[in-house]
Amino acid sequence: MDTSALGPSEFLALPGAVDGTGADAGVPAHYGNPLGEQRRLAESGAIVDLSNRAVLTISGPDRLSWLDSISSQRLIGLAPGESSETLLLEITGRLEHAVRLVDDGESLWLLVEAAEASGLLDFLNRMRFMLRVEIADRSAEFATIGSMAAHPPRGEVAVTWHDPWSSVSTGGHQYARAQEHPAAGWTWSETVIPRNERAALAARVASGELFAAGTLAVEALRIAAWRPRFATEVDEKTIPHELDWLRTAVHLNKGCYRGQETIAKVHNLGHPPRRLVMLHLDGSESVLPEPGAAVSVERDGEQRVVGQITSSAQHYELGPIALAVVKRSTDAAAELSVDAEGVHVAAAQEVIVPPDAGAEANVPRLPRLGAVTRPKR
Repeated sequence: MDTSALGPSEFLALPGAVDGTGADAGVPAHYGNPLGEQRRLAESGAIVDLSNRAVLTISGPDRLSWLDSISSQRLIGLAPGESSETLLLEITGRLEHAVRLVDDGESLWLLVEAAEASGLLDFLNRMRFMLRVEIADRSAEFATIGSMAAHPPRGEVAVTWHDPWSSVSTGGHQYARAQEHPAAGWTWSETVIPRNERAALAARVASGELFAAGTLAVEALRIAAWRPRFATEVDEKTIPHELDWLRTAVHLNKGCYRGQETIAKVHNLGHPPRRLVMLHLDGSESVLPEPGAAVSVERDGEQRVVGQITSSAQHYELGPIALAVVKRSTDAAAELSVDAEGVHVAAAQEVIVPPDAGAEANVPRLPRLGAVTRPKR
């Protein structure tokens, strides 16, 4: 469903509200103080209007086993109220959809970007066969509100999804080798409420009872937590390994599903062709590169393009930061340069996915064909 057809969000009528752009159009990007909103959100004292995103449900007794069989995460046995996420892949292992999941005991709730909803619905309906499942787009009935708080705002709540990114999920694998992963402080949650309650929440913000932050605040904290997002970090070539998404969205020991062969081959025997990095940007030029901006490294006196920016933000503590996807062969110690509308901005790498990620299987090396082997003395 195109959620913009449901009418403008009441949060956009709040003082100072500025509409977002791209995947975040239709909800406030900020209310006049992005850095202050970011600090307040980080301290678990703000809510974020995400009502431009889509809400789907799958009901029926086969819902968990069925989605388990066609996606990357183990969902059989998912307890009511337990949060998870899963990926739907092409046969080549490339990412088609990323889905946030929470079950309420009767229905499985799927939270996705609005642009994904139609294609995801079509795919799920094609894969139903004779199983006891019913799929529905509930975006006209329900809206999503984000927060870093442990408990959602009061009111009638359908379900709350707690992002599993703060730790490695059972069956997952982390490529990042940071001694302290920044996701440890990422306590993001998304609460599904009846869409007709959105106006009451906005009124509570207007009265001063609640504080609201815009999507720019979420993006800055997400980038700092190295958290991939489908709308920004994924392109037509992305495989999960490149974004360290095996951490929470892939179970490496579950049964067969579309794209599993690529997941296993790259993880056990190969290396992902690209890798996610976080960039600390030089702020002296006072420019922030847009998604798609070229990332280069100097080689033989020339700037060679090795990747592109996927997300960027002004962080209230770290300053200008960005996520970028670069070629695996890019030197992890090299200083990079980002083209921000003709201005070259120096960028220091913080390695998320290392160049040698993958090849986890301990495969014995066989002698080369024709090689001479000598007996041990």
